[in-house]
Amino acid sequence: MPKYPILVASYTNDIVTLEFDSESATLKQTSSTTVGHHPSWIEGHLTLPNVVYTGLEQSDGKILALKFEDNGKKGEIVSEISSIGRDPCSVHVDKDQVFAANYSSGTIAVLPIQSEAGSLSDPGYSLQLAGTGPDKSRQEGSHPHQVILHPTFQELFVPDLGADVVRRYKKDASGKWAFSGHVGVELGGGPRHVAFYDGDLFTILELSSKVVRHKLPPLPEPPKFLVSKPTMSNPPPTPNEMLGAEILIPPPNATFSTPYLYLSNRNDPSPEGDIISIFSIQQPGSLDLVTEVRTGLKHVRGIMFGGPDDRYLIAGGTRGGGVKVYERVDGGKNLKVIAEYSDVEAPTGFWWLPAHL
Repeated sequence: MPKYPILVASYTNDIVTLEFDSESATLKQTSSTTVGHHPSWIEGHLTLPNVVYTGLEQSDGKILALKFEDNGKKGEIVSEISSIGRDPCSVHVDKDQVFAANYSSGTIAVLPIQSEAGSLSDPGYSLQLAGTGPDKSRQEGSHPHQVILHPTFQELFVPDLGADVVRRYKKDASGKWAFSGHVGVELGGGPRHVAFYDGDLFTILELSSKVVRHKLPPLPEPPKFLVSKPTMSNPPPTPNEMLGAEILIPPPNATFSTPYLYLSNRNDPSPEGDIISIFSIQQPGSLDLVTEVRTGLKHVRGIMFGGPDDRYLIAGGTRGGGVKVYERVDGGKNLKVIAEYSDVEAPTGFWWLPAHL
């Protein structure tokens, strides 16, 4: 049975490598690579499986390309350049460019991948966002929290937590990305991340802890609102400290043929920890909560699928509880914890490297 190296982004100075043994159902640390302040998000190169990118969440934001050898045990920085902004909280990788969402400066960086080794170098360029929302403590200006390409049409999507819109970009005549439209959400909702399925857009709202489904035709046609639901069955009265975080829709496959949406909630007051919620989305316009999984983790941010047919889900507690690997069961409508490792500090995101025997 294979073993899976998993890189762990964090609110420390390190990227930790864990190894998940699917046969013995164990999770252990194999190495730690010091890279700089708060490498909180990590994503891999499309064709170079051992090359990954991360952002350092600091006032002079940096984007790093890293290479990991020996099943993730040996990591080194390949290149380091400016994120052209402050506090890059998310990166997204295309075949020839890396995008970075600079939360505090309200900018998106577009950084070319310059070599066959996956390194980054100038020049890149940035896109300035502008907007506000009713929450004066969190929405005093634009705060992009993700940047992601649509899987089938050439658009770039940017959830702007500070302005209550999901911005849409297309390439202009010069080949640069240019603002071309948006998807609006409820005022004060604070869109954080999005996912796509079957021609629809799904958005998790951090500030109001809701998930929204829109019909999403390509531009210039406008989106159509379909449904909005709380991210949990029994949300606490507002105002509260609950915050929606990640949203994932793994593509249906031979093992898990029914599509489900998985999202993480943070800061649940329950002693049983935060909830991962699972929604049924198969029927057109549907968004039905089917399962809530208590994790025992505190402040669950990033979650990520891996393994054959996305069989496994890894999650971590940024403020306690360590890291856990779950197996999808009941066709994907539930999760069962099968391995855990408690000695990881402030995990925020994950990336699965290629499996080995």
